[in-house]
Amino acid sequence: MVCGTGGSILAGVIYEGTAGMDEGAPTTARLRAVLNRAGRVVIAEGSPGEADSGDVARIVVTGAQIADLARVLAIVDGGTGDRCRCNGWPTIMVHDVNGELIACWTLHHQSGLRGIGHCDADLKDGPALTEWLAERGLTGSREVQAELAGQEAEEERRRLRWLQAAPAGLRETAMEVSDPPGRDLEAWSGRVRDAKARLAALVRAAYPDGIERICFLLAWAGVPARESTGGLKWYDMAVEQQLLSEDPGLILAALTTRPPSSAQLDGAAQLFGSLEWTGAHGKRLPEPLRSMLIKHIQAVGTDPMRFRMRHGYYGAKRSV
Repeated sequence: MVCGTGGSILAGVIYEGTAGMDEGAPTTARLRAVLNRAGRVVIAEGSPGEADSGDVARIVVTGAQIADLARVLAIVDGGTGDRCRCNGWPTIMVHDVNGELIACWTLHHQSGLRGIGHCDADLKDGPALTEWLAERGLTGSREVQAELAGQEAEEERRRLRWLQAAPAGLRETAMEVSDPPGRDLEAWSGRVRDAKARLAALVRAAYPDGIERICFLLAWAGVPARESTGGLKWYDMAVEQQLLSEDPGLILAALTTRPPSSAQLDGAAQLFGSLEWTGAHGKRLPEPLRSMLIKHIQAVGTDPMRFRMRHGYYGAKRSV
C-alpha cells in the first residue's frame, strides 16, 4: 500500500515510510534531513487510508513553520524496537519542493512516530506536538489525550481500590503484582509472575486455615465485580488463580459453613462464572449455595452476573 494525497497515489513511497531511506534505526537527525528537503508538509487528522478524504481536517505547513514542526517532532533516537498494531493518526505527508511525496509518517497514541526507520520511535515531547497541532486547528490529538488521561486516572483508581482490599501484610507484594506494564513486556511479565508466587505464599502463611483463606480470597475476588470498567485485570486474575488452586469441595464448604458476606458472594459469582471453573466443574452448584447465590444476584447482582445467570450459570434455569 502507498500513501497518497490530493486524490492521487504516488508510486515509490511506501506506506508509513520515507522514499530513498534505508531501514535503519529512527533518529531525529534522519527526520530533520527529510524535513530539510520539504517544500510543504500536509498533516491530515486521519489514518493513511483516510488522509485523502474531504471530511478529514488538515493543515499545510510551509516555510519557517517546517523547522518549527521538526522541533516538536523530535524523537528518542534508536526507536522502541517495536511497531504499534493500530493504523495511527494524524498522517504526516512530506512533499519536496517539486511537489513529490517523499515521506508518509503517522503518529501513534499521540506519543510515537512511525515511518522514519525500521521501528516506531517515542516523541521527546508528545504534549508539545499535541498543543502545536491544536494551535493550528487540529484538535483531535488533544481531545484524545484528554480522554486517555481520564482513562488512565480511572485505571489507577481501580488499582488502588484493589490494593486497599489487601491486608497490610500483603499490600507491598500486592503492589508489585499490580505494577502496570512498561515498555519491556517480557521483563514486566517475569516480575509479575514472581510477585504472584510470593503473594500466594504470603496468603497461605497469613491464612493457614483453608476455610478462612478461601473466605478472604472470595471477598478480594469480589472487588472487580463492582468496577464500572468491567473485566478482569492481571492483578484480579492473581486472586482468581489462587482460588482455582484450592480444593473445589473446600470452596463450596467455605460458602456454606457460615453465612457469606455480600463481597464474598460477588467473588463466588466471579469464580463460578469463570471459564476455568465451568470448564472443570460445569455450571451447576449444590444447594443451598445455588439458591443463596441466585438470590444475591437477583437482589444486588451486576449486569454481567445477571447475564450469566440467564445463560444457565450458577445452576440457574436458562432463560434465553
